[in-house]
Amino acid sequence: KWIGLQNFIALFSQPIFLKTVPNTLLWVFASLLFQLIIGFSLALMLKQKFKWRGLYQGSIFFPWAVSGFLIGILWRWIYNGSYGVLNDLLIKIGMIDKVNPIGFLSNSEIALWSCILTNVWYGIAFFTIMIQAALQGVPADLYEAAEVDGASKLAQLIHITLPSIKPVLLLTVMLRMVWIFNFPELIYALTRGGPGGSSEIMTSYLLNMVMFGSDYGQASAMGIILMFVMMAYTGLYYLLTRTKKEDEE
Repeated sequence: KWIGLQNFIALFSQPIFLKTVPNTLLWVFASLLFQLIIGFSLALMLKQKFKWRGLYQGSIFFPWAVSGFLIGILWRWIYNGSYGVLNDLLIKIGMIDKVNPIGFLSNSEIALWSCILTNVWYGIAFFTIMIQAALQGVPADLYEAAEVDGASKLAQLIHITLPSIKPVLLLTVMLRMVWIFNFPELIYALTRGGPGGSSEIMTSYLLNMVMFGSDYGQASAMGIILMFVMMAYTGLYYLLTRTKKEDEE
């Protein structure tokens, strides 16, 4: 029967849903920030010629060839408190005690950050690929002229590299932001939003409502909310890209 806006009212009255909003913001911006910083640094490093460069490059790009769900299963094993590789490594170097392993996915205070760490590892490759390709298009004459004028490496980075690859950086950041927002399978494979909803984001909450709650009414309401969020993001993307084109003209 017709119930009007009751699904939306019920959705906003649930504490877990309200928790997904700050969790989603942290998930998106923390993942994006570290992926950008590390990916940019690796792209600058790969621009140089050194031994085993191809092998090193392949190891960086490997995660991008694997599905997010499989990445989640792999890291859930790494994070495991009983036989996980990460806890075993920390025990061997003396950082933690064997009887008190770290519950990376069972501790509500660090579960989301553990998921973010995995997402950063997964998404670095995309930034590295895109930025490395953009760096190949920066004319070498500009760097040579800057060196003749006595410009430092930092000055070359700020005044030559960043302005030259700014369009690619903008496009990469905007695309990756929406992909991270719509990336619930990693959290689903790692924690399913637990413990106690501490690692739940908006899209994983929608997935859990369908898979386990079978509440299609509230799931549909959640889907409409996500649709409006993406519409607002699309408007922001259009505004930024249009401004960039006008500046170029």
